[in-house]
Amino acid sequence: MGQPRAAVPEQQPQTLIGSVQRAMRLLESVARHEQGAPAKQLARETGLALPTAYHLLRTLVHEGYLYRDRGLFFLGEAAERLGSSGAAQKRRSAVVEMMARWRDAIGAPVYYAMYRDGEIEVMCVSASGACPAVEEWADFRETGHAHAVGQCLLSQLDDGARRDHLGRYPVLSLTPYTVRDEHGLLRRLERTPRMEPVTERQEYALGTVCAAVPITVGATAATMALSLPVHQADRLLPAARQLQREVGRCLGSLALCISI
Repeated sequence: MGQPRAAVPEQQPQTLIGSVQRAMRLLESVARHEQGAPAKQLARETGLALPTAYHLLRTLVHEGYLYRDRGLFFLGEAAERLGSSGAAQKRRSAVVEMMARWRDAIGAPVYYAMYRDGEIEVMCVSASGACPAVEEWADFRETGHAHAVGQCLLSQLDDGARRDHLGRYPVLSLTPYTVRDEHGLLRRLERTPRMEPVTERQEYALGTVCAAVPITVGATAATMALSLPVHQADRLLPAARQLQREVGRCLGSLALCISI
C-alpha cells in the first residue's frame, strides 16, 4: 500500500469569507456613486487588485446586485431589494415598540390589523402575561362581523366592498351576543360615526370585550384595537380613547408603516 496522504489544511472557509468581505466593499463603493463608477476606480477605492475587482464585479452583476452600463457599475435590483427590506424591517420594529408602550400604558393587549386584497389581516399583536391576547378560536379573517377589528375595518369600506366581503364570509352567530344577520350588521356599520372607536361586547368570545380605532391612510383601511376581560367592561371606552390619542400622536409614523 502507498503512503497515506498528508492532510491538506482547510482553506476554503477563509477564502470564501474573504471573498464576501471584498464583494461587500465593492457594493459599498458602488453605492457611494449614484452616477456609476468604472472598475478601475472601484478597485482603487477598495484597495483590490484590478483582476480581483473585475472577477467580483462580474459575479455581482451576474447575481443582480450590480449592473453595468457603458463601462460604469451601478447598484442592481437585488441590492435595492435588500435596502428596501431593511427599511421595512426598521419600520416594522418601530411599530412593535410603539404597540408595546401602548399595551403597558393602557394595561391591555394591542392589535394592529389591515384590510388588504379583500381580507382582514392581523399584522401584529402586542400581548404579555399581564395583558393576554384573545384566543383566536375562530379564524379572524372569516369572522370580521363578530369582532371589533373586523367591524372597524368593514366600516371604512364602501357598501359594495362590504357586501362583497360578507358574500364570501357570511354572518354567523358565534355567541348569543353576535349580530344576527347581514342586514343588521350593515345597518350598524352605516350608523358607525366616522373615525370613532368601534366596540363589541362578547360577540366574538364570551368573557371578552373589544374596541378598535380606525386608521385610514389614502385608500387603505387599518385599525389599532384592544381587548379586556368582561369584568373590566367599564374601562373599554376610556381605554379606546387613550389608544386613539396615542395613535393620533404617532399617525405620521404609522402612515409610513401601513404596509408592515
